[in-house]
Amino acid sequence: MNAKLDSGVTTRPVTRQTFDEVLVPTYAPAAMVPVRASGLDVWDQEGKQYLDFTSGIAVSSLGHANPVLVDALTKQINTLWHLGNGYTNEPVLRLATALTEATFADRAFFCNSGAEANEAALKLARKYAHTKFGPHKSRIVSCLSSFHGRTLFTVSVGGQPKYTEGFEPLPQDINHIPYNDIEAARAAITNDVAAVIVEPIQGEGGVIPGNPDYLKALREFCDQTGALLVFDEVQSGVGRTGSLYAYTQMGVTPDILTSAKALGNGYPIGAMLTTNEIAQHFGVGSHGTTYGGNPLAATVGLKVVETISQPAFLERVKEASAKIMANLDKLSQDYPQLFGKPRGMGLLIGLPVAEGYKGRAKDYTKTAEKLGLMLLIAGPDVVRLAPALVVSDAQIAEADRIMREAADAFLAG
Repeated sequence: MNAKLDSGVTTRPVTRQTFDEVLVPTYAPAAMVPVRASGLDVWDQEGKQYLDFTSGIAVSSLGHANPVLVDALTKQINTLWHLGNGYTNEPVLRLATALTEATFADRAFFCNSGAEANEAALKLARKYAHTKFGPHKSRIVSCLSSFHGRTLFTVSVGGQPKYTEGFEPLPQDINHIPYNDIEAARAAITNDVAAVIVEPIQGEGGVIPGNPDYLKALREFCDQTGALLVFDEVQSGVGRTGSLYAYTQMGVTPDILTSAKALGNGYPIGAMLTTNEIAQHFGVGSHGTTYGGNPLAATVGLKVVETISQPAFLERVKEASAKIMANLDKLSQDYPQLFGKPRGMGLLIGLPVAEGYKGRAKDYTKTAEKLGLMLLIAGPDVVRLAPALVVSDAQIAEADRIMREAADAFLAG
């Protein structure tokens, strides 16, 4: 076969069918293909407009094509793109400084995704335990229905067997316990545990907030046994719950925190944050990444953190959350045959479907999409809302209107 590209291949028309022809079928994307977006508005190939209450799965928290981020990235594109980890750069030094000054952490490690951030956290926890206590202290405790990424290590740590089926044999010394169950945690966290990893609010597992008493108990058990407590804030972090990171609302400080998604507002970046004492166990050459902390990603991340960490911005997130939760409460009261009581924190919200419609959350979101509203699911039984943190009152009202129209259409069959 001639390796030379056909001169027209890059301009040839593409459609949703093209996905089925040329991409590995790891996803089942919507029938429409978005081509342009601004704020919370998205337009597809046919010119149809949608209100986006997904923000790319809690990623584009400052909205699509945010002009402040566009300006910052454009300036950096014209300055310095990539160096490799034999060198550092000014944007990553500024971002690390901003994150360590805003959190419990002293040190930051940057990578490209939430999975990589969790991979780094779990490797560091085992390295720390091995060096400080010996090779017997290697077990990792996670929660059922959790989600920590798609690498073989992180998908094994995640407590959802559907994601590990067919990939056996899996990494060993990993145990799963029920979320929010203090007694189960007490029994599981013994002296051979290197790390306990937990989401302060389970996202993919159904948008279930962690009970503060449960998270405090995890801290206590880790302190008693010498295990490290890892908070996975890939989805809950960077303003999503109304604070820069959710741990500050729980009264619990982890040893390691992971962050991604909203940190880059769509530009790939992940971060692992930890203390000086723990960080020193990752010496030169013990871990790394080619693209992590590159100037482009770090520039966007810094501007995101600067914007979202402002007190007035975070207060508005809480205000918007209260408005959406009030609308969803009323929606569930008006459609009790379809919806249960909403739950969540900040602008990470889950709306369970009622018993008679278990397994059909996706069918409802498809109905809403046809009417111009993009929504997510969190498992088969929960509709998930994760709009950009800059969502307006008018957009909140419009989403409520469409959700009601979608409920009527869905129930009508």
